[in-house]
Amino acid sequence: MKIAISFSGGKDSTLALYKIQNNPDFEVDSLLVTLTEGFDRVSIHGVRYELLKLQSESLGIPLREVWLPQDCPDEKYQEIMGKAVSSMRKDGVTHIAFGDIHLQDVREYREKLFSASGLTPVFPLWGVPVEDVSREFIDLGFETILTCVDLERLDPSYAGKVYDMKFIREYPKDHDICGENGEFHSFVFHGPNFAFPINYKLGEKKLTKDYFTQKDRFLYIDLIPY
Repeated sequence: MKIAISFSGGKDSTLALYKIQNNPDFEVDSLLVTLTEGFDRVSIHGVRYELLKLQSESLGIPLREVWLPQDCPDEKYQEIMGKAVSSMRKDGVTHIAFGDIHLQDVREYREKLFSASGLTPVFPLWGVPVEDVSREFIDLGFETILTCVDLERLDPSYAGKVYDMKFIREYPKDHDICGENGEFHSFVFHGPNFAFPINYKLGEKKLTKDYFTQKDRFLYIDLIPY
């Protein structure tokens, strides 16, 4: 069965991809990615488009790019995504995989969004304890870095930290180690399904506002390919 992966370049969607690649029932068709117009970056995660293309090349899987306007309302998002789904269906895609782990409302939203699309949502990591997900990710040899942190949940020093066993040991115990509640976002730069590592250097940090409260909240660190 042909399957697309809802892909952000971060650790959970990359691990979900790896699980699907090792499932003989599926053939990975593409990486479905959302990018923000005017920024040329992965939506929410803030990673440069150039780095995403390098991930695609290293993974050997083509991108299906969905470009969203800035501050995209949900109605417009659903309209644009509907067109992307139609294109996938024409290409024989029957399933789509997500890296969600335990947020029931997010899963229900995705299932509702795709209920009439003809695509069946798949959740390879669903229900696995986050502690197990984080350790498996590292034990498999994946390497990732935090690109964005929510300053209402984490210290600014976490922006730009590499996600490894030291990170896990020092991470606040009352926070989700996989960042499921939006504590952080990440970029995977190497792993067992990568043909080559993605080289980058750390750039400037940028503070952005919460869309609803307009208060400074999210700290991004730029990753620059080289």
